[in-house]
Amino acid sequence: MNDTAPRHFKYYDLIMAAFVCVLLCSNLIGAAKQAQLTLPLIGTVTYGADLFFFPISYIFGDILTEVYGYGRDRRVVWAGFGALLFSAFMAWAVVHQTPADTPFMAVYQPQLEAVFGNTWRIAAGSMIAFACGSFANSFVLAKMKIATQGRYLWARIVGSTVVGQLVDTSVFFLIAFYGIWANEQLFAVILAQYLFKTTWEAVMYPVTARVVNFLKRAEGVDFYDRGTNFNPFKIKV
Repeated sequence: MNDTAPRHFKYYDLIMAAFVCVLLCSNLIGAAKQAQLTLPLIGTVTYGADLFFFPISYIFGDILTEVYGYGRDRRVVWAGFGALLFSAFMAWAVVHQTPADTPFMAVYQPQLEAVFGNTWRIAAGSMIAFACGSFANSFVLAKMKIATQGRYLWARIVGSTVVGQLVDTSVFFLIAFYGIWANEQLFAVILAQYLFKTTWEAVMYPVTARVVNFLKRAEGVDFYDRGTNFNPFKIKV
């Protein structure tokens, strides 16, 4: 199917809302925290605390591209971009307003600055990295779907993730934390994040496949991106 006529889908808006929620929470709540886990044989591994949550946004991207096509996934990516841009502006505005002269604010304001003072870098890194990584992920999946004639969904999911997460993880951490974290620690986190994210999406493949198959039946659509304009700045489907 390659129908670009306007259609109403029952679940598309719900998936968009869930995607934006996961994107905002994973980037604002967990991304700045370094966590550690001691593993047998490997030893202590340092990772970003959003590690278990952010890959869910890529699962949404895979589902959107596989079911609805690159164009509709592109709209969702830009919706997330806009949400991150607003959150960065709001964080900056809240932090820089003069705090009330109270004992509570004397304690709370430094904490607020510590948590959200670097939000502009996190948001900038997230917006640039996610846009690049997500479009790379969606492009690879869409092209592989045509090349495989819709077969081997597992190969498309894993293959697109390997490319998309490599772009996303590297760009995000370099923009958000280069010069803040020690280089050795930064690259250790990048490697740990990348390996875990790709493994996590591979493990979650059975769930992704079930959701994809359900949506294809429920929505009556299985989009192939033949003739699609892959320009990432084009908003129209």
